[in-house]
Amino acid sequence: MSGKVLLVTGGSRGIGAAICRLGSKAGYRVAVNYASNKAAAEALVAEIEAGGGEAFALKADVGSEADIMAMFGAVDRACGGLDAFVNNAGIVDVKARIDEMSAERLERMMRINVVGSFLCAREAVKRMSTRHGGKGGAIVNISSAAARLGSPGEYVDYAASKGAIDTMTVGLAREVALEGIRVNAVSPGITDTEIHASGGQPDRVARMQDMLPMKRAGTADEVASAVLYLLSDAASYITGAILNVSGGR
Repeated sequence: MSGKVLLVTGGSRGIGAAICRLGSKAGYRVAVNYASNKAAAEALVAEIEAGGGEAFALKADVGSEADIMAMFGAVDRACGGLDAFVNNAGIVDVKARIDEMSAERLERMMRINVVGSFLCAREAVKRMSTRHGGKGGAIVNISSAAARLGSPGEYVDYAASKGAIDTMTVGLAREVALEGIRVNAVSPGITDTEIHASGGQPDRVARMQDMLPMKRAGTADEVASAVLYLLSDAASYITGAILNVSGGR
């Protein structure tokens, strides 16, 4: 393979898949991570290849450090380096108040959304940082407007996990600013993807869109466009930023 390398966690569906498609169009070789839906990941790889791009699928659960290490090792072997990384994989749970949440739910939420994102960022930095012999790169974390809004009565735990991502974005950006790495986040609002159904609210987009300033949900492509901008040289002086893609919410 030749060209710059982009790894996207949770890349087989929704926002992640849109990032992979736009990344390929921007000239990246794309590593599509998935946790369980092999068919979706392979279909996306086939779509990218049919369009003249280069991609491959990597199974890994970002809630497992061993899986994360294996995933980055596979990218090393296939591509010999990493230029861009998107921390996209994450979960949401069913609607619940805090006084209804179990320890198991909270531990799973934080293990995948927070600890997994930290560990993935760690491995990306080890490969990109000039301190570690790398040639620099860019990281984009996928946050959520929930980090600002709190998601009361729905999933405060998810909102808190994304608040941690915002803090990590700012801190890591400053930590590696002199090592050739830019770190930013995109914070989507209500976006029309499958994540709402996975949280037991398949009608959430239709139910909430009239309450949004623009009276519509965002699309995965609109979020992906913001991600690709932050990965690009056009954003060369942007680091530590959290870009709201929330239609004014």
